[in-house]
Amino acid sequence: MEDRGSHRRYQSAQRQQQAQQTRARIVAAATGQFLAAGYAGTTVKAVAVAAGVSVPTVEAAFGTKARLLKAAIDVATAGDDEPVAMLDRAWARRAQAAPDGGGFVAEFADVLTASAQRAAGLVLAVLDVAPLDEEIAAVADQLTAQREVMAAWLVDGLARRGSLRDGLGRTEAVDTVWLLMDPAVFTRLTGPRGWPAARFRVWFADAVLRLLA
Repeated sequence: MEDRGSHRRYQSAQRQQQAQQTRARIVAAATGQFLAAGYAGTTVKAVAVAAGVSVPTVEAAFGTKARLLKAAIDVATAGDDEPVAMLDRAWARRAQAAPDGGGFVAEFADVLTASAQRAAGLVLAVLDVAPLDEEIAAVADQLTAQREVMAAWLVDGLARRGSLRDGLGRTEAVDTVWLLMDPAVFTRLTGPRGWPAARFRVWFADAVLRLLA
């Protein structure tokens, strides 16, 4: 006799997997569109066509174009769509286990550089249009606040290791790291200035230690 409960659970799991795959296709398509055409030049219809889905499917999954862009940034920043905060990930545990400031900053620089390679262009698309769009302005505020949280985490980790120089206040230290993390810094150095990402990673870690330690 068929176990109807098991069958329903199987169908539910299958539908959930299909929904996740569809969402991933939409995010990937949106990322390509936003990077190529910017926020203003990207339409939900173009994203739907690129993803091979209907416009209502995109709208049902993300609601608005601004939310779609935020989702694309979240996935690009983390490198996946797992619902795990950046500071709850394995890299953060490795960094926390580092015995000295140099190792701690190196772990941070690794993940920052990888994230910037994937997400910096998308973040700049938000910041460029924020003054003209209220919903995007809210996304920009979120991204700015998230960068501050990451900068503060780095500064506090250095402070716990006794790696902050005497006389440097926490606020100034956080502001310094926050500025170094600006996606415009990454894109300008790795774009017009021709730096490879590996050089940026080394430069960031060195700059943090020189300015803060």
